[in-house]
Amino acid sequence: MTPSLYKTRTGVFLLATLCCALWGSAFPAVKSGYALLKVAPTDIASQLLFAGWRFALAGAILLIVAIVMKKPVLAMSRGQAGQVALLGLTQTAIQYVFFYIGLAHASGVKSSIMNATSVFFSVVLAHFIYADDRLSGRKALGCLIGFMGVVVVNLGGGALGFDFTLLGEGFIVIAAFILAAASIYGKRLSRSLDPMVMTGWQLFVGGLILTAAGMGMDGELQGFDLTSGALLLYLALLYSVAFAVWSLLLKHNPVGMIAAFNFLIPVFGVSLSALFLGESMLRWSYLIALVLVCAGIWLVTRSGAVSKVSGA
Repeated sequence: MTPSLYKTRTGVFLLATLCCALWGSAFPAVKSGYALLKVAPTDIASQLLFAGWRFALAGAILLIVAIVMKKPVLAMSRGQAGQVALLGLTQTAIQYVFFYIGLAHASGVKSSIMNATSVFFSVVLAHFIYADDRLSGRKALGCLIGFMGVVVVNLGGGALGFDFTLLGEGFIVIAAFILAAASIYGKRLSRSLDPMVMTGWQLFVGGLILTAAGMGMDGELQGFDLTSGALLLYLALLYSVAFAVWSLLLKHNPVGMIAAFNFLIPVFGVSLSALFLGESMLRWSYLIALVLVCAGIWLVTRSGAVSKVSGA
């Protein structure tokens, strides 16, 4: 694809939508991977091993692409290498410990909606860290509306019921907060490092940490065949492809315009989870929550508050 494609309105719309669809598809894909590889909701070790394989492979793919594009893959000082390793520990390893465990105990529909809270956490954290990124009235309203959506999605069947567990929905929210905090740290590192190289290394390092943790806890992936192998490769590729395309879109277009597409991630996450997992998305709480979260993200990103938010 030529750089001009990333500048046309139609090209930007199609490519940004593709990225969001890929990130949204991670929710049903991970849930399907659990089923194919016989990973039980209580089998934390195998969940970590599954995550580790995915991200180590995704990091390796990105680094190979970076080498092909003649980017400085090994041009890092000792200090920078340590910073990238720390990023891999937090943004990939620790974050996905919470995310994968949470996803095993919550539906794909609810997880995709609640994971979108990372946008709002990013806005709030940026207010206290960056002097030029303060919390405006529009951003505050967007955060409030978005978090109202998180409350609504956890309303149970009864009039006053509240369907929320720490290991499920709670861990998804914790993962979203860690992602927001680590992303701000990564943004600072990207000023001196190529974003693709930085992400490739942090994914690879984080993936190795998760794999070692899973193996150390006697994790096991059973029933590994062509179907489950293809799914694992898809999970690795979706992040690699989405990140590469998203980075080019940010390079050739205003950040605020591209960030506005973030609201599509929970839309795709909900619809694809309903399609492939047979989960209901017709509960009134899910539909209202989806509208509130998307409206909140739109208000926040309309003012250019967030540069990029990845999904699962």
